[in-house]
Amino acid sequence: MASLEYAFNAAFNWVAWGTLVLAPVVFIVLLFVRAPYGRHVRGGWGPMLGNRLGWFLMELPAVFVFGGIWLVFAKPAVVPVVLFLMWQLHYCHRVFVYPLTIRKGGQMPLLILLMAVVFNTSNGYLNAWSIASQADKYQLAWLWAPQFLAGFTLFVAGMVLNKVSDRQLARLRKEGEGYRIPHGLAYRWVSCPNYLGEIIQWTGWAIAVWSLAGWIFAIWTIANLAPRAIAHHRWYRETFPGYPPTRRALIPFLL
Repeated sequence: MASLEYAFNAAFNWVAWGTLVLAPVVFIVLLFVRAPYGRHVRGGWGPMLGNRLGWFLMELPAVFVFGGIWLVFAKPAVVPVVLFLMWQLHYCHRVFVYPLTIRKGGQMPLLILLMAVVFNTSNGYLNAWSIASQADKYQLAWLWAPQFLAGFTLFVAGMVLNKVSDRQLARLRKEGEGYRIPHGLAYRWVSCPNYLGEIIQWTGWAIAVWSLAGWIFAIWTIANLAPRAIAHHRWYRETFPGYPPTRRALIPFLL
């Protein structure tokens, strides 16, 4: 156990800073190359697999890597438990519920799955180890510190926006039907409120945990989802001539 703890400590800075350096590269690439899954799926990216299985497998490391490290190394104190529950609330839904809401028959490239597995494994490790290795930092008073209260509020608000917006899309597309224009709630202002919600959520997480690992995750969420929201918005406008002209891609009235 001591050797594993030493290995996690030794690897942390390399994984953290390496991941952070890659974020702007990913952001720039995704502005020009649409990640080939969902509505942007296309050939030429290697072997394919079912999108439901793909989503399940690609998000699974976020549950088990984070959970395993936390259970073995974290102190069973109130604040680490709260942070554990916040993380698992999102990812257990993402692994065990969300794939069932996706329309059957869709495909995603195996390459996308493998890249997501690498990210979720490293991200789960960074965030779990950051919490587990800083036990002295997360004392009970952390729960009423301003940055935790603000971060927790953003986390919950973003998660609600994300889940509600995802659910709207799932109800919009019945089995066998194609894509349609979503309306109502946050879709009145932006094309991708589900992505906006996830960005708000993980920014809230970063504020709540106030750690390098948390901020890396928030930055990566923006680097991944902002270009995808722009691509979705462009696709809507190209596909539906009557698409609401005042609707923005991600941020109401701005972007």
